[in-house]
Amino acid sequence: MFPEYRDLISRLKNDDAHFSRLFDEHNELDQRIKNMEAHIEPGTPAEIENLKKEKLRLKDQMHVVLKKAATA
Repeated sequence: MFPEYRDLISRLKNDDAHFSRLFDEHNELDQRIKNMEAHIEPGTPAEIENLKKEKLRLKDQMHVVLKKAATA
């Protein structure tokens, strides 16, 4: 995710609590989705779809933070 911002992501995970929270939530959702799709964790197709939408929303928020930090 965002390979062009790899160094900035590492810095923000340590220095920006908001970005760190977004990053962690995104990763947690990603793992839940994978577990549901692999039938390790129960989940309906509708639940999986909603989690994917939430994950995308978090990714969009992270991208906004990254763009701002990159131009600062």
